[in-house]
Amino acid sequence: MRKPLVPDLPESCDLLIVGSGAAGMAAAISARHHGLSPVIIEKSDVFGGSTAVSGGAIWVPGNPLAAAAGMTDSREAARTYIKGETGNLFNAELVDAFLDKGPEAIGFFHEKTALKLAHRAYSPDYHSDAEGATEGGRSLDADDYDGRKLGADLYRMRPPIADFTILGGMPLGRPDIFHFLRMARSVKSATYATKTVLRYLRDRVTHGRNTRLVMGAAVSGRLAETVFALGIPLCTGHELIGLARDETGRVTGAEVKGPKGLRRIAARHGVVLAAGGYPQNPAKRAETFDHVKRGLPHYSMSPGTGTGGAIAAAEAIGAAFVDTNANGGFWTPVSLLRNTDGSVRPFPHLFLDRAKPGVIAVGHDGQRFVNEAASYHDFVQGLIAKLLAEGQRSAWLVADHRAVRRYGLGAAHAFPARIGKHIASGYLKRDATLDGLARQCGIDPAALETTVRAFNAGAVRGEDAAFGKGATSYQRYLGDAENKPNPCLRPLEGPFYAIEIFPGDIGTSMGLDVTAEGRVKDRQGQPIPGLFACGNDINSIMSGAYPGPGITLGPALVFGYVIGQVAAQ
Repeated sequence: MRKPLVPDLPESCDLLIVGSGAAGMAAAISARHHGLSPVIIEKSDVFGGSTAVSGGAIWVPGNPLAAAAGMTDSREAARTYIKGETGNLFNAELVDAFLDKGPEAIGFFHEKTALKLAHRAYSPDYHSDAEGATEGGRSLDADDYDGRKLGADLYRMRPPIADFTILGGMPLGRPDIFHFLRMARSVKSATYATKTVLRYLRDRVTHGRNTRLVMGAAVSGRLAETVFALGIPLCTGHELIGLARDETGRVTGAEVKGPKGLRRIAARHGVVLAAGGYPQNPAKRAETFDHVKRGLPHYSMSPGTGTGGAIAAAEAIGAAFVDTNANGGFWTPVSLLRNTDGSVRPFPHLFLDRAKPGVIAVGHDGQRFVNEAASYHDFVQGLIAKLLAEGQRSAWLVADHRAVRRYGLGAAHAFPARIGKHIASGYLKRDATLDGLARQCGIDPAALETTVRAFNAGAVRGEDAAFGKGATSYQRYLGDAENKPNPCLRPLEGPFYAIEIFPGDIGTSMGLDVTAEGRVKDRQGQPIPGLFACGNDINSIMSGAYPGPGITLGPALVFGYVIGQVAAQ
């Protein structure tokens, strides 16, 4: 394989972009399209940011792909839905800009770049029973991408997280998951799975890694193809140290640390901060996450380089940071896998297990505390409330054998994957009886027996009187359609399994205060000339709420597109 080359950092450019996730690459592509010569710097040695290892969903109401397919949506309905989600934290300035420019931005990327998209005809908003919600159309996915088109730069792209892959590095996209879970029951799915595995094995032999990029990796790969085709330098291994200003206070460039030491780069039209927020900054998390302030553990799924350096550089010159969101991050429950050196790494429980029949969540007191089929963000809000009330640091997902082998539980994948190593490591607890399982986990045995007995009585009828699991179209969408009468409910039958879970995130929601044009505001509410921000470096337009799949990547692309236009004016 050819060794990828990292371009030298030039002395000057029109627009300097800090961060190479979807937001940063979108801003660079838009700026180049509007006549500027941008440069992207990336702290990590690989590009793609958290986008490259994400689910890749892009939430944009009223997008042209759904409209072309005849799906109905309206700006008013989307605004009503977001306003209901955000309550008194509703940011009309940013939400209106997002809804106004979203369709245009998606049309631009789909038609004029390599980012080819498809809408999800059925993908309910997370609160599908709320006013203004839709059953589909707002979420988009990038088409699977052939990474070989990137040439040697494929090896500069962030690789998949190993725990999210099978066979030592093969990631699964949404259609893949559907077929791999059914390959033991369907000839069509078995054929699909076999062809997919054979392609991956061929890639490993000829390229040393997977070349079929799916989900977030497809978004990153497609944007990167356009970045390279437009001749935009993408300098990995270059970290923002500080922002430079002229005598008027305008941001005119930056100090950057790279392989050749500290350097200054001038940026005639300004600097764009798109470095992914601060999910891996424990001190900043302790300042802004209420449950961390109160002593609960917390684990992030974001890349380790997401330490908030860009936000800190902006704050150092007077930028305003918004810390009033309902939630400081985009939450997900995580379990912990142990590394060989004794440290741990988190594994997210997003949508593959919690909503399925035969799975419940309980505290150490043996009682359920949340609707297990709720979105990962909502689930953790319930988890945090439970832990604070109970005085515990963790809770448990409990499942029966049928559920674990049919759907998997956390990092313990479904049949035919082997789960023995997870039992041996202690990650997955197993016992023939609830009493034995409870004693292994430190759960109240009698209370767990009572909880499961009550749950099973309702599950037989497809009812969950306590929390309404499977009550909305979104929840049923995540269940098992073959399970009747409720896709999310079935009585638990031994043997039993459990996995310990903790609060975690897939990114931060608090960030820099910006205008509708992506200009960073100072602490007096005035734009700082020459300084822009987008992606998770800005305060989420959802104000800490999580309305649907893709509400980080959607605004990231839209405001990246807007900034490229504005900076060129």
